[in-house]
Amino acid sequence: MPGTALTFTLHSDGASRTETLTLQRAVIAGWTGRDKVALEKHIVELEELGVARPASTPIYYRVAAARLTTADEIECTGPDSSGEVEFVVVEAGGRRWLGIGSDHTDRKVETYGITVSKQMCDKPVAPVLWALDEVLPHWDSLILRAFAVIGGSRVLYQEGSVAAMLPPAEIVAGCPGGFSDGTAMFCGTLAAIGGIRPAERFEFEIEDKVLGRTIRHGYDVKVLPVAG
Repeated sequence: MPGTALTFTLHSDGASRTETLTLQRAVIAGWTGRDKVALEKHIVELEELGVARPASTPIYYRVAAARLTTADEIECTGPDSSGEVEFVVVEAGGRRWLGIGSDHTDRKVETYGITVSKQMCDKPVAPVLWALDEVLPHWDSLILRAFAVIGGSRVLYQEGSVAAMLPPAEIVAGCPGGFSDGTAMFCGTLAAIGGIRPAERFEFEIEDKVLGRTIRHGYDVKVLPVAG
């Protein structure tokens, strides 16, 4: 089965190694909030942009695995896209891994077709993964954070604990067709500080204060012209 080959640094059992993983399925889990008040805030945030309420929560969107990338630049058609930090769970080699990514989405298209909007943009992921089982004992202490460069100024765009979302096992359990080897799932996001808006650069991270480590990644957004 074809897929996207991405090279990651894998951290597990006190060691690290570089390995190329073939990812055959990419899934975006939406509206995964554990806190129903915060979940409603994000739904309202999107409604203000014209995005309809989800049919269910959580909800799962399939996107092409080819959209996954570790590149430091993506190209988007028009100026209406933006990123959002999410923790990512990957099944590979009989083990589950934790990473970080940005569900970069075309917000204009999102107002009339969420599934299509998810497919419109590449999905940047950091080229580093942690063994998921090694962070589960202190899961709720992990922090998600994102920064946006807007008009040349770097601003805090999102920040909060992964505890805002359902636990990873609960999210991946709902994966249509099962969560199998070669699957990468984006697992939900936090409300944007100051509202959802485009940026020329987006940076994101997940911080593990217990084990004293952080995964970081960033990418520039190149806007392609809309000819008509």
